[in-house]
Amino acid sequence: MNSPPRLDALLRPRVPSPLREVRDERFARHGVRLLLKRDDLIHPDLPGNKWRKLALNLENAAGRTVLTFGGAYSNHLRATAAAGRLLGFPTIGVVRGDELAHRPLNPSLARCAADGMRLHFVDRTTYRAKASSEVLEGLLSLFGDVEVIPEGGSNALAAQGCTALGRELAGECEVAAVACGTGGTLAGLAAGLGAGQRVLGVPVLRGGFLGREVERLQHEAFGGPSGNWSLDERFAFGGYARSTPELEGFAADFEDRHGLPVERVYVAKLLFALTTLAEEGAFAPGVRVSAVITGAPDARPPLQEPSVSR
Repeated sequence: MNSPPRLDALLRPRVPSPLREVRDERFARHGVRLLLKRDDLIHPDLPGNKWRKLALNLENAAGRTVLTFGGAYSNHLRATAAAGRLLGFPTIGVVRGDELAHRPLNPSLARCAADGMRLHFVDRTTYRAKASSEVLEGLLSLFGDVEVIPEGGSNALAAQGCTALGRELAGECEVAAVACGTGGTLAGLAAGLGAGQRVLGVPVLRGGFLGREVERLQHEAFGGPSGNWSLDERFAFGGYARSTPELEGFAADFEDRHGLPVERVYVAKLLFALTTLAEEGAFAPGVRVSAVITGAPDARPPLQEPSVSR
């Protein structure tokens, strides 16, 4: 399924994204070739899996207000807010943590607000129940007729949109690897790959829930299991947006070796996992491993003084 022509014409995403091989001795000495699928270059405001997951959802919204969910540092909220600014539709971000409403906005939320997103803060108990009919009905009573997109953008439409990533990699590698938050990218990537290819997912959150979530998404998007995929849950480094000196040192070293700015929440954990697996002999000699680079560090300042809803 291709991206909607209207969005393509307005946003001009760079698809297919570039696929580049890098020479890294930690892989080469085991006979493994490392390729970088540069989805971070798709669009400056909707990079990587954000474009792929949002495109069909935004087409479905047809210009209506989009309401979605995220934490204080959510890339998904930022991408949705940017899409609203670029395409001219209203956006609402339901943010985890009502205590944040009384603090200065961090750079990520400030960027959302500067792009026109209305921020609505809820307590953590309510946020955990965000998919319940009670919470959704309460939000609809507040905001009226809106298109609801789940946290991380992961739903059936997102998975369908991410099949294009698999098709772009068909025949280009034996293993495609991606860092996972909510599972939508992995679900679609696996469905889009060809015979003899497999997907390795590296969860960046703890909890062991992601396998069930990918299964659910594939059932909703494709009617059942699709593609060959697996998860390695050893590389969360304490949980979402958490790190260690070891991970930080690895990311800085990878940047020095290859001149690639490494995004820390997702991409650093993915590349660390692949390097570890290569050292462990998890890939047979001659295997091509494609790491999907889903984003880059974002250092841009807010556009203007933001406002929030209490």
